[in-house]
Amino acid sequence: MNWITWALLSAFFAGITAVLGKIGVAGVDSNLATAVRTTVVLVFTWGITLATSPVASLRELSNRTLLFLALSGVATGLSWMCYFRALQLGQASRVAPVDKLSVVFAIVLAVVVLGEQLHWQHYLGGAFIVTGAMILAWA
Repeated sequence: MNWITWALLSAFFAGITAVLGKIGVAGVDSNLATAVRTTVVLVFTWGITLATSPVASLRELSNRTLLFLALSGVATGLSWMCYFRALQLGQASRVAPVDKLSVVFAIVLAVVVLGEQLHWQHYLGGAFIVTGAMILAWA
């Protein structure tokens, strides 16, 4: 499968996450809900990794790789905690589109941090995402 297929699967599962998460946070502390979700993700991903990758490959990870993966993990945890709190307080059909503004942040950070070049499609697509999120959030 190519990157587009994987990205579409990611979007599909993220959509399911919004609905299941909204149901799951009902009447529960959102931080506790995030901790339960994270534990499931941890066990699930380690299970897949141990079944498909040699354990020895862990030793091949550089300190730089570990640092940036750890920072990415912290950012993911903070994102999930905020997302579950937002789901607890708002409608999934409004929270999820605002959460997808992460695409716009990723585009900007890709330019600033990674030095990627933007084309007119990035600007237009980013504008559509912002506009769509605003329309859906304040509908």
